[in-house]
Amino acid sequence: MISVRKAAQRGHFDFGWLDTNHTFSFGEYHDPAHMGFRSLRVLNEDRVQAGKGFGNHGHRDMEILSYVLSGELSHKDNQGNTGVIRHGDVQRMTAGTGIMHSEFNASAKEPVHFLQIWIQPGKKGVPPRYEDRAFPPDKMKNRLGLIASSDEADGSLSVHQDVRAYATLLDAGKEVSLEVAEGRGIWVQTAKGNISIGHGFSVGKDGMDYAGEWTELKAGDGAAVQGERKLAIRAETDAEALVFDLA
Repeated sequence: MISVRKAAQRGHFDFGWLDTNHTFSFGEYHDPAHMGFRSLRVLNEDRVQAGKGFGNHGHRDMEILSYVLSGELSHKDNQGNTGVIRHGDVQRMTAGTGIMHSEFNASAKEPVHFLQIWIQPGKKGVPPRYEDRAFPPDKMKNRLGLIASSDEADGSLSVHQDVRAYATLLDAGKEVSLEVAEGRGIWVQTAKGNISIGHGFSVGKDGMDYAGEWTELKAGDGAAVQGERKLAIRAETDAEALVFDLA
């Protein structure tokens, strides 16, 4: 079963310095039908103007990932952590018992475009932590590159939840697939370009697996997938997407 969340259906606010789209309820946007998907609680697409950003503010008991699509995002927190991330970098902040931080556009000229992702932790009250990591393009080029997990597999960032977050950079016409364990749900978020999700797999006469249906997603579209044991993601154009495998 697949449920598509179109880009135009998201909550949208333009504050001048910040243009933001909320896939799920967040801040001033509240939609009881879209409060998250499993442990995936927030998925915001933000564009912040040059020299602007989010001033010092606090969080508790949340796993927060930032994934930059273009530009530069600067971080500073009360634990003494600082950093600047760019496309190909991923930032993870465990809010835990409490952390104060700020996020700003590091450029004085160009906007920064990024995805802000909140995951509800499986364990509360842990010490706050910050980390950012550069993932080489070949980790994600025409493949699913693991960027966050509970066990830091394959060099991924650690999160306190049973989730495996992947990123992929697909050339037009290329395809990747994901085997899904029973009972798990998948969220696919298209960051750039157009993709199609293949689902409803069955075995053909030649013994090969074939998708029974393809669902197209454009930039900004997301999709919740449940009850499937295999998915395929095919790029209709050059594309970039995130995939969350959730308990």
